Amino acid sequence: MPNTLIIANCEVVKPRVTAAEHTSQFNEEAQSPFVKKCKTLIHPGEVNRIRELPQCTNIVATHTDSPDVLIWDWAAQPNRHPVIGASESIPDVMLTGHTDNATEFALAVCPAEPFVISGGRDNNVVMWSMQDALVSLYRQDTTSYWQLRHSERSSFTRKESVKIAPRGIFKGHDAAVEDVQFCPSSAVEFCSVGDDSCLIFWDLRSGNTPSVKVERAQQADLHCVDWNAHDTNLILTGSADNSVYMFDRRNLTAGQVASPIHKFEGHTAPILSIQWCPNRASVFASAAEDGILNIWDYDKVGNNKRTERAKARPAPPGLFFQHGGHRDKIVDFHWNPLEPWTIASISDDVASTGGGGTLQIWRISDLIYRPEEEVIADLTKFKEHLTQCGPSEAPKSSN
Repeated sequence: MPNTLIIANCEVVKPRVTAAEHTSQFNEEAQSPFVKKCKTLIHPGEVNRIRELPQCTNIVATHTDSPDVLIWDWAAQPNRHPVIGASESIPDVMLTGHTDNATEFALAVCPAEPFVISGGRDNNVVMWSMQDALVSLYRQDTTSYWQLRHSERSSFTRKESVKIAPRGIFKGHDAAVEDVQFCPSSAVEFCSVGDDSCLIFWDLRSGNTPSVKVERAQQADLHCVDWNAHDTNLILTGSADNSVYMFDRRNLTAGQVASPIHKFEGHTAPILSIQWCPNRASVFASAAEDGILNIWDYDKVGNNKRTERAKARPAPPGLFFQHGGHRDKIVDFHWNPLEPWTIASISDDVASTGGGGTLQIWRISDLIYRPEEEVIADLTKFKEHLTQCGPSEAPKSSN
C-alpha cells in the first residue's frame, strides 16, 4: 500500500463513563467508532514525523526519507484513495536546504512565529519561515487557487510544489541531528541533539554558530529533546542509553562535564520520544523501543512520603504510570493540550506483526494522579452507594 498522510476526527469520550458491555465486546481489529477519517493524502516517501503549524492548524509539515521537508495545506488538498499504483499527492511547499536526507524525527515548529526547523544526516540544523512560503504560494496562485472560494479549493489540483530556500543553516554537530526544539517563549532560541551526544543551544541573535554546546550530554547518542513551556530553564533529553536526563540551562555543566538535575531510568531500550505535559509543569512522558510509555513527575523525586500503593510496587523515583498497550517500539506520541491527561501514541509494529502500526488514544484514570486521600474517599462513597442499591439498581457502567 502507498504511504499516506491521514486526517481524522476523534471523539474523546468523557472520563469514567465506559460501559461494561462495550469493554467486554472490545475487538482491537475492528474500526473504532470514535475515530473517523476525513481525508487521506498519498505521501511521497515515508511519513516519519508530522508537526502542525500553531498559527494555522490546517498546515502541517512532514519529514520523509529525502532531504526536503514537505508542507501540506490538508484542507485544500484533494482526498485520495490509497490503492496500489495511485499517483502521489503534490505537497504545497517543499522546504529545501539539507544536503543529505533529513533524519527521521528532527522536525519542530515555533509556537511564537511561523518558523520550521529540521535536523539532517548532513549534521546541520536548517530553519525556514512559512511567511516566505505563503508569499511564494500567493504569487504562483494569484489567478488560480487563491481566487477560489474555500469550499472549491479541495478540487484544485496543484501542478508542482513551491520550493522555499532556508532562512539559515546552523553548523555545530559532528554527526546526524536527531531532534530539534524551539524555546516555547521565543522565536529566536532553539536547541538540538544528535548522534554526537551533544546538546546544543542556538540563538538567532548570535548568528549561525552555537551559543552553548554541552559535549557528551549523555552516555550514548541523543535521540530526542524537549523544552518545558512552564519553566523554560528546564530541558529534557532522551538517549540510546535507555535514560532521560533533565537539565537546567542556567547550570548545564560542572567542571566541563554535563551536570543534569536528575537521571530518569525506567526503560529497558533506547528512548525515542519525550514531551512535557502541557497542564502540569513537573510532569512529562517518555516513550522507547521497549514499547512502553512512562509518565514521570519530577516533584515526586526525593519525596520520602511513600503511599501504600508505592510501597506495594516499588518503581524508579518519579515514575507513577506506565502505558503498556503497544506491541512494539513507540515512535511518537503527543499530549492533548485541551483534554488533560489524554495522550495519542503510535507504534511501529513491523517487527511484531509484519507490517503497519498502531495509533492509540487513551487517558490516564483520575484515580491514579489524584491525591490518595481523595481517591479513597471517592471509592468509599461509591462502595456505600453500591451497598445501598439492590442488585437491579446497581449501575451498569464501570468506574
